[in-house]
Amino acid sequence: MPTAGAPPGAPEAPPCANQSCAPHDLVLLGFAHVPALRPLLAALFLAMFLLTLLGNALIVLLSALDPALRAPMYFFLRHLALLEICFSLDIVPRLLVTLLRPGQGVSPAGCALQLLLVLSCVTSECFLLTAMAWDRHVAICRPLHYCALVSPRFCRLLAATCWLAGVPVSLVFTVWLFSFPFCGPHGIRHFFCDIAPLLSLVCGDTSVFEANVLAATVLVIMVPFCLIATSYGKILATVFRMPSATGRRKALSTCASHLVVVVLFYGTTGVIHLRPKASYSPESKQVVSLSYTLVTPMLNPLIYSLRNKEVKAALGRVCCCRQESGPRE
Repeated sequence: MPTAGAPPGAPEAPPCANQSCAPHDLVLLGFAHVPALRPLLAALFLAMFLLTLLGNALIVLLSALDPALRAPMYFFLRHLALLEICFSLDIVPRLLVTLLRPGQGVSPAGCALQLLLVLSCVTSECFLLTAMAWDRHVAICRPLHYCALVSPRFCRLLAATCWLAGVPVSLVFTVWLFSFPFCGPHGIRHFFCDIAPLLSLVCGDTSVFEANVLAATVLVIMVPFCLIATSYGKILATVFRMPSATGRRKALSTCASHLVVVVLFYGTTGVIHLRPKASYSPESKQVVSLSYTLVTPMLNPLIYSLRNKEVKAALGRVCCCRQESGPRE
């Protein structure tokens, strides 16, 4: 039974598995509407998780070991791969526990930490994708100034800024959200701690908080997206002015992988975070959230390796070196 003061429509909390929940623990109810599919989903998500770790770790190692991948483009790609690894490690282990041990409680501090990391990783990825678009813009539109503008020192500074940019925003909203009183059943209708499902547990006025979240979301998602769109608009204008068809194809091929990743990431995060809260069900929100929490991190290494000849060549060279350095009779 919901306790007094519970928000209308709040989900019933499931019984804690093996009495493992403290009274104030939160319970993730991810995919509770399909209990029979939980073991199958756990196996599928585990496989995707392992592919994500393997693929992104391979990108990190290749870009660090092969001298041909020392360009700024691959420097930013390495940081994107590291970010996807961190994001997956924050989301998937808790998701697997939710599927295999329904009703397992998570402490408010643990939930706050996960929300902090999720918000930070999403914000950092927005800025990192923008930095990658800027790198392609300078390489194609201002090639004579590329070495001066995209110096190793500036790349390191830009990457550090992208990593740290999400910390203040995520810290402010996480502390602010968990300062509200939670009442009623503590079941979160999602597979990770996110702002919208946590707000359904709050029994207080959150209008100011929600207005600030919307404003921050527009700034974090839409401003970088507009910068990326502007960069690619200038890139296309420059490419179409090139007299050589070969030059046009080569210029576009260096942008294709990044553009696909941008469409995948912004297409899913935009649907989740920029739609009105009442316009989708919790179940549909979970399905769409899988796109940017599991699918996109898994596909990114495949997109960059399958469409990039230099990455494939580096993989071949590293494999050949490993074979040549093996034991000889």
